[in-house]
Amino acid sequence: MTRYLAPAALILALVGAGCSAPAPSDTATPATSAPASGTPAAAVNHDGRAIEITGNDTMKFSVTEIKAKPGEKLSVTLVNLGTTPKFSMGHNWLLLTADAPMDAFLVAAAEAATNDYVPQNDHKASILAVTKLLGPNERDTVTFTAPATAGSYPFICSFPGHYQVGMRGMLIVE
Repeated sequence: MTRYLAPAALILALVGAGCSAPAPSDTATPATSAPASGTPAAAVNHDGRAIEITGNDTMKFSVTEIKAKPGEKLSVTLVNLGTTPKFSMGHNWLLLTADAPMDAFLVAAAEAATNDYVPQNDHKASILAVTKLLGPNERDTVTFTAPATAGSYPFICSFPGHYQVGMRGMLIVE
């Protein structure tokens, strides 16, 4: 019986620890994040054009396309409207570079459970903006400057399996 207690305690500790998402790399577009939960939408100070995106237990974003001008400041707020606990159905929002190696990035994200499914090291340079991993009824805002180069920049939820079932979209800079 006691041989099962140590692994169970470890799992509970990891689930309860809740690591926060990283700041983007120095080479990425600067992004800042607002408090995730307990903050009413009106209390969030948007430094850029406000865009609200919801996610829920169907693993879809309510907004799948955002258009922006080169260098435009944007404040994206992700709201998790789902009811499933974060450890089994959390949602986040990552904006990636146009040339991000998506398959390799998704594998690295799935292996980054201790970092809320946000890969580091080789893949950190692919991240332009990121919210925290959210549980039910939580929200987080990230403010960033759209890339100066026109193009299509993917945004995704990096929780394992969510991209594959459609939790993704595109920032179109034109």
